[in-house]
Amino acid sequence: MDISDDLDFLPALPSHRDVPIGCIGSGFIMADCHLVAYRQAGFNPIAIASRSRKHAQEVADRHHLESSYDSYHAMLSDTRIRVVDIAVPPDIQLQVVHDVVRYPHVRGILAQKPLAANYDDAQRVVQLCADAGITLCVNQNMRYDQSVRACQSAIRRGYLGDPVLATLDMRAIPHWKPWQSRQGWMTCRIMSIHHLDTMRFWFGEPERVFASFRTDPRTKFTHVDGIGLYILEYKNGLRCMICDDVWTGPAREGAAEDLGIRWRVEGTEGLARGTIGWPKYPLREPSTIDFTNISTGIWHQPRWEQAWFPDAFVGPMAELLIALESGTAPTMSGRDHLKTMALVDACYQSAQQHRAILLPSDMDCPIR
Repeated sequence: MDISDDLDFLPALPSHRDVPIGCIGSGFIMADCHLVAYRQAGFNPIAIASRSRKHAQEVADRHHLESSYDSYHAMLSDTRIRVVDIAVPPDIQLQVVHDVVRYPHVRGILAQKPLAANYDDAQRVVQLCADAGITLCVNQNMRYDQSVRACQSAIRRGYLGDPVLATLDMRAIPHWKPWQSRQGWMTCRIMSIHHLDTMRFWFGEPERVFASFRTDPRTKFTHVDGIGLYILEYKNGLRCMICDDVWTGPAREGAAEDLGIRWRVEGTEGLARGTIGWPKYPLREPSTIDFTNISTGIWHQPRWEQAWFPDAFVGPMAELLIALESGTAPTMSGRDHLKTMALVDACYQSAQQHRAILLPSDMDCPIR
């Protein structure tokens, strides 16, 4: 058997998929990713709320939801709802969670990353859910990109030996949302957070990080972090390097484009390389992985039909539903997400101070 046949690249699914889900927010990520994936997996979203009742109704009709509301408070009066899926900007997510936890029939929340606009507010979100006895899962959905998950499986199974060097190179132009213009920040907390979290998913906690930012010439609103460069140092000697280039040259101004995301993990016994298909969206472009090791001496190239957008969005909700079934914490729990938030904050501090930042072993402690 080809060892690539043994890689885990799909999410585990819950035994019960009929748990009633109420959705807050009706923008792109909910309408074109979450609900598409949930219907595909056989989950049970029954209601949606948005600031615009008309837009909520359009999304409800498109995805065959029973009810739509112009207020999430009104939606939460439906005592059938057990899980709430929140897709709102990070600077208002704390208030939404503060309101949701007041409804005792809600047992689980899936919240967007970043959990809040800053680490302190993210801590408040985690504490609110803990105090209410609500299971919180954070939608760090790149962990469910199929190549990211396959690479983690290869690392876990020892196919690559001890990791030596990992790199991720993004040359892509995100579609920034209007709400981002009021934040003062951009790439690191919205896009790079995926890549920093992926390194945590693959390798655990880094010891130190160095980051450098420059503004993106194309983006007109005020921001400190357009193009982002990151170096992560691990105690065991592993080094990780991330380049998040959201400029990519004048590809929107008339030049030919060269877009893509490529990653690579080199170990003492093997090498894995891959691509992330997201920059081609809405074209369906599955991510890929190729890997080799000294035991086989050949390239293994498993391929699949699934793509990060929208298929990977099954994973976070499945993880939350399994946690509720089993009474265990999801791997993408709020407390785990605080470690990614602390890493992100350390990157901002590093870029501002032009120095490497030592990360605390206890992520509840302030960054040093």
